[in-house]
Amino acid sequence: MNVLCAWIGETDLKASAGDPGAGRGPIGAAVGARKFDRVELLDNWRDDRSKRYLPWLRKQTTAAVGVHPARLSSPTAMPEIYAEASELIERVLKDDPNSGLAFHFSAGTPAMAAIWLLLAKGRYRAELIQSSPQRGVETAHVPFEISADFNPDLLRQPDEDLVRLVQGLPPENADFRKIVHKSDAMKRVLAQARRLAPRNVPVLILGETGTGKELLASAIHRASTRGGVPLTPVNCGAIPEGLVESELFGHKKGAFTGALEDRKGCFEAAHGGTLFLDEVGELPPAVQVRLLRVLQEGKVIRVGETQERPVDVRVIAATHRDLFQDVADGRFREDLLYRLAVGVLSLPALRDRPGDLDLLIDSLLEGVQAEVAGQPDFEVRALSPGARVRLHRHAWPGNVRELRSTLLRALIFATGPTVSPKDVEGALLTVKRKQGGEILGRPLGGDLKLKELTAEVARHYLDRAMEEAGGNKNQAAKLLGFSAQTFTNWLKRHGLRLS
Repeated sequence: MNVLCAWIGETDLKASAGDPGAGRGPIGAAVGARKFDRVELLDNWRDDRSKRYLPWLRKQTTAAVGVHPARLSSPTAMPEIYAEASELIERVLKDDPNSGLAFHFSAGTPAMAAIWLLLAKGRYRAELIQSSPQRGVETAHVPFEISADFNPDLLRQPDEDLVRLVQGLPPENADFRKIVHKSDAMKRVLAQARRLAPRNVPVLILGETGTGKELLASAIHRASTRGGVPLTPVNCGAIPEGLVESELFGHKKGAFTGALEDRKGCFEAAHGGTLFLDEVGELPPAVQVRLLRVLQEGKVIRVGETQERPVDVRVIAATHRDLFQDVADGRFREDLLYRLAVGVLSLPALRDRPGDLDLLIDSLLEGVQAEVAGQPDFEVRALSPGARVRLHRHAWPGNVRELRSTLLRALIFATGPTVSPKDVEGALLTVKRKQGGEILGRPLGGDLKLKELTAEVARHYLDRAMEEAGGNKNQAAKLLGFSAQTFTNWLKRHGLRLS
């Protein structure tokens, strides 16, 4: 069965109204020149013109004509266009998996044409057709360069190799390739990390919770001269305060209650390798002093001993805290900060990584499916286009870690053949915050940062408005008392996608 899929465009409507300049319109020309068994149309028009168009079109062809309402917030809203087009194709293939698909390139807006190209060159094998008064109806042969823009994997490896040679970067090892990205922000950080990796200097990784600091530390370690030994990770924030010194530096038998035998600390265990100190900003002041001494002298003294033991350890530290502000507030030693911060890497939040979200969704979904594949009643499920749009509307304050956990929950909760928008909605966690008093009554100084607080409030209400308006920009803007353009500007300012 041959099926033509197209958006009803303005020229098509003019053709049905008898406008001589429109001819038969792109769709009318296509059904007149080619034989199709079915014509499936997406309709985003909010007036009655498309209703008048259908009887006219049915007179032009013997094919069965179906129409599918598509309520877009804008005719250029590409995530919504992608979702509507994908759902239409899935319905067609459900009826007949062997259907021959053709997507009309000329009908609709340029954004709609771009999505047809993306789908035809990516998820589905389909013929792209175009029509014009001068050339009639023909197959659109898309040049390789344009296809590569929509399918970056075609050129990704040669392009990365060229960048590496031009910038003088060392070869990228497998661990760096595990870090899924294409945004410029992540490219900059990873280029810096690859330069630091082979150099035996301390590294400090800064970034919000869930941004992947340990993954980056592991990649740096594996690309270093110490990569032959395992990385030794320590979560400084998870160790009881009374045991931090023993955990890091070791202890002598009888040094304290419960010290039943001599024990090496993490520094000795990591001798010859790399020690990853996660959440280093949580270390108590007394431990900061001892850590500074170890970094300066390359020697540790176990708790309860006076003997110095030499250690050869590279330290990679990480924290979600603003250590520079902590130094100013007297919570972190300035001399220790500058001893750790020889190489400083700032991992961007997920909202500051444009273009990375879809790559991460696909990669994490595949990983989560593999992880739970052996569990009872497991079924492989794809992510529906609507579910993907809902994921794009979330602000992801917990970054990549929150995204992964959300996908896992959605897979567990899903009961249909695909993960639906409702499955995603049920999997998202909303941190409920106290109203009014906590926002307006916070003490000045300390951890208060007005810019971050106002941004947090803005993101909360922007995301809520989009949810309550079902993704409709104009309705969401009205809920907040904005014009549509002002609302769009606020979304961009706070790193939220309009979907």
